[in-house]
Amino acid sequence: MTYDLAPTLIPTLRPLLAAEASAEALGSGTDPGDLEQDVWLLLLERLESEGPPADPALWVRGAVQAEARRNRRTAQREVAYATGPAEPADDGERGPEQRALTADRHRTLHAAVRRLPGRCPRIMAALLSPEDLTYREIAGELGMSQGSLGPERSRCLGCLRRMLAAEVVAPEPWGKER
Repeated sequence: MTYDLAPTLIPTLRPLLAAEASAEALGSGTDPGDLEQDVWLLLLERLESEGPPADPALWVRGAVQAEARRNRRTAQREVAYATGPAEPADDGERGPEQRALTADRHRTLHAAVRRLPGRCPRIMAALLSPEDLTYREIAGELGMSQGSLGPERSRCLGCLRRMLAAEVVAPEPWGKER
């Protein structure tokens, strides 16, 4: 591990990274804090595997731009559903079939959440809690900073999305089945 450079490198790069992340976040629709944290993680991974970059300032600029591009591409590909596939009309009438389908979706979701790696099962369980906890309450319960909860939630949701996509065949673009 080459964390011995981190105490001098991190304070030096902090203002540059904050400025670059703020500038790029506007164009990518990303939260500047999330973008900044993603780049810090990339830097720590790089320090561990390859050592410090030859020109840290240039590396930070490139890493911020690359992460912003990745976030833009991801946002372009993700399409929100108007409603869930088996959601009934909001008239309060739910027949046994709708209740069974909803219960099955909940079981599938919670089973997938339990199979997530690392802290993701606890994070997702807290987010899915019927108590409707705030980020501050969830962060306190999990013993993590409130600022890192959003990026971790994002990574956990991405992993969960990939797991569920493998279980449910989704149509490809232009209506083609796999």
